[in-house]
Amino acid sequence: MIRLAIGATLVAAAFLANTAFADHQTIKPNKVDSLGKCVKAALTAHEGKIVKLEMKSENKKPTYEFDVESADGAAWDIECDAKTGKITEVEQEVKADDAKFKALAKVSEADAKATALAAHPGTVVETEYELEADGKASYEFDILEADKEEVKVEVDATTGKIVEKSYEVYQVGHE
Repeated sequence: MIRLAIGATLVAAAFLANTAFADHQTIKPNKVDSLGKCVKAALTAHEGKIVKLEMKSENKKPTYEFDVESADGAAWDIECDAKTGKITEVEQEVKADDAKFKALAKVSEADAKATALAAHPGTVVETEYELEADGKASYEFDILEADKEEVKVEVDATTGKIVEKSYEVYQVGHE
């Protein structure tokens, strides 16, 4: 646990101290460093500026999630397997009133939120609206549980079923 806290602190310090990170052309990821591999893979998937990094445990697998803002203003959530450096998921973040999202959403945000909170009681601290690579739409709720752990619960906006959950280990950057 202490090593994890030290590791998270070092990553946070690197992000906050190195403003050139957002200008990724100056970054030379180490070939054996999983974070470096994931940074390179994420920016290859969608070029832009990394504004947030989360380390999370998804199905007990360490996963990096990068929030990338493209030059055209699009926002992307890009997940990368921390062990292999391979991209595992790419989602586009959209506004709640996005026409494509609204056309796909058959379940209200309130109902999706109720489903997420029934499975993971707590306080919703953030809600995202996402378009999946397979063309589906989903709500993603960040829920702060009573034990102060943050869980991300993704609910399919068409079926209302929980499709994914993960626990945040640490976060660097802004919401």
